Amino acid sequence: MSTYTETVGEKLNDLLEKTYDAEKGFKKAAENVDNTALKSYFKQKAQERYDFGHELKSEIKTFNQDIDKGGSITGSAHRAWMDVKSLFSLDDEESMLEEAIRGEKSAVNEYNNVIKETSLPLSTKSILESQKNKIERGLFRIKTLEDIS
Repeated sequence: MSTYTETVGEKLNDLLEKTYDAEKGFKKAAENVDNTALKSYFKQKAQERYDFGHELKSEIKTFNQDIDKGGSITGSAHRAWMDVKSLFSLDDEESMLEEAIRGEKSAVNEYNNVIKETSLPLSTKSILESQKNKIERGLFRIKTLEDIS
């Protein structure tokens, strides 16, 4: 049977932290766009990340691991960058879409990194694969939104 190692716990907490960051980033993006379809998309993605976070926290607790609280420094810097970019960009909705795509691709890579962990319990691997698949489907959808921004 697979068990949580300290490394797995750290990787899952990193993923949880980035999930919090993504949720905050999507909320911020929704506040900074006028396009109704984009606003709706960003709000939906923020809710999705909120749900992911609770799912990850429950799974981490199931295996008696500590949960780190808060967002990462990188995430705070990323949101600040999105704020600055929205103020100074002539085409801020397109910039935010591009940044969201970059962030989602990065998230898929993060999930793949954790999923490769050999000591990952089956329940955790299943949750991570499901969440990663939702992110990938969202990437496909966001690319269709590029045409309307």
